Amino acid sequence: MFSPETCRSYAYDLLRWFRVLWALDVGWEQVTEAEAVALVGWLRHARNPQRQRRRPGSPQAGTVNAKTGKPRLRAGYAPATIAHNLTVVHGFYAFHMHFGRGPVLNPVPENHARRAALSHRSPLETRAEHRRGRLRPKLSARQPKAMSDQQWAELFAQMGCTRDRALLSCYVSSGARASELLGVQLGDVDWTKGQLWVITKGTRARQPVPASPEALAHLATYLDETGLPADGVPIWRTRRGEPRPLTYWAARRIIQRAVEKLDANWTLHDLRHTAATRMARDPELTLVEVQTILRHAHISTTELPARSSIKAVLRIPRPPSAQSG
Repeated sequence: MFSPETCRSYAYDLLRWFRVLWALDVGWEQVTEAEAVALVGWLRHARNPQRQRRRPGSPQAGTVNAKTGKPRLRAGYAPATIAHNLTVVHGFYAFHMHFGRGPVLNPVPENHARRAALSHRSPLETRAEHRRGRLRPKLSARQPKAMSDQQWAELFAQMGCTRDRALLSCYVSSGARASELLGVQLGDVDWTKGQLWVITKGTRARQPVPASPEALAHLATYLDETGLPADGVPIWRTRRGEPRPLTYWAARRIIQRAVEKLDANWTLHDLRHTAATRMARDPELTLVEVQTILRHAHISTTELPARSSIKAVLRIPRPPSAQSG
């Protein structure tokens, strides 16, 4: 069972593919690899309309933010977007070819090396290296960027209501994904054990995540001010007009308004990175326990915050007395 957000992204990828076919005047059942090459070529050179900067004085796309050290989004389409679009197109034709529809060959070449490398592997093992398939862009490993304690305090100080303070506190203490936390209902809050139950992305399993006493205190204050929600309704609701469940886009806008004042470029997902980095630094937690809390499918994904925290420690300048010794 896929989430509505996943279906939405797949639909937009297919729409992009069909627009290329309409421009080339080629039917979807008559395509070859040449049309897939045209899609990749267009994505590599086209400008992403979502990256346009209309406000005067806006920072240039692709530059690095001086406060956070994070690069801003590029003006065009990212390699990950191209790879995702190719995967969706390949799956679309694999589905129809199973029922005898469409072209004889899939327009997106199959990567047999990747299939062999990922088959029959334990999630605890490091992913095996494999060659990229044809048309696939080179994807660089994204290094997670976590907030320092000072940066977190600055962001938290920008929250103007108890709902936003409770929301950010739950994000940074639980490490839950943005959409997972927004779906939490009143029955999913375990006040005694300090846990929140979320529906995990991908598996759709209901699993617990930790919540700090501070986060639960902010949450209790928020619920005391706004009242308890009805059964089956998420606890996070809008503040203006008739109360409605808080959407991902509304939650993202909360962060955007705060970081605009700070001249930063933090995102909701950076709160998960911050939680992961704090857990990786905790001597009481092993890497496997952190993987379980964050619900990563592969241990190699959990290792990224641990490596980043080690690099941060190594970058701390030593005092002169220690350097002289």
